[in-house]
Amino acid sequence: KLRPMILKDIADRTGLDVSTISRVVNSKYIQTHFGILPLKQLFSEAMQTADGQEVSSHEIKTILGGFIENEDKRNPLTDEALMNMLNDKCYNIARRTVAKYREMMDIPVARLRKEI
Repeated sequence: KLRPMILKDIADRTGLDVSTISRVVNSKYIQTHFGILPLKQLFSEAMQTADGQEVSSHEIKTILGGFIENEDKRNPLTDEALMNMLNDKCYNIARRTVAKYREMMDIPVARLRKEI
């Protein structure tokens, strides 16, 4: 498993403040085999599970997307229900964070996902 790299990792190694690293990374790009990417895209928010492991927010978004993809379309899952499902899998996450990730993934709220 990959461990997410966060700006704090770079700040700790360089002895600079996280805000300084963020400003530098924000205006830089990297050329890869996959094209030119914003350098900031290579960093992830890290979250801790109930057992103390760090996981990437990307991993949580993937699980969240899976829950929504497999939901009953006649009775879609609310952000609260999604939060409870993630908490059951030991991902300590708030309902507001679930809503933020859902919006980042361009997934509408439950009432707009409902199919008749």
